[in-house]
Amino acid sequence: MTTLTQFEELEAWKQARELTQGVYRISRSARFYKDRALRDQICRAAVSVVSNIAEGFERSGTAEFVQFLAMAKGSVAEVEAQLYVALDQAYITQDEFDALRKLTGSTKRLIAGLMKYLTASGIKGQKYR
Repeated sequence: MTTLTQFEELEAWKQARELTQGVYRISRSARFYKDRALRDQICRAAVSVVSNIAEGFERSGTAEFVQFLAMAKGSVAEVEAQLYVALDQAYITQDEFDALRKLTGSTKRLIAGLMKYLTASGIKGQKYR
């Protein structure tokens, strides 16, 4: 892995951004839009993923970054749980659910891989090789 200078270079952040876009897209449907509490919560959880990856990257050390990545991964799981609720309430179709569920899985794997790399690397500084 090369030295990264911006969080936007991280594949995990790119994937999380795609997930956030998908969540916002489905939350605009008329059925979903009426459930303000669920809509707001799933959007907040999705935004939390990209935000925690970015914030962790800008922190001073690897341990802090890993901690923020763990929070981001937890927020992906929150999005997953809320997708099940949206499916059960018929706010989204099975195809929409399947596409976003696949995206949550790959996002979690990318975050977990980055966490594993950082933990094993011995890198202590702010920029992550």
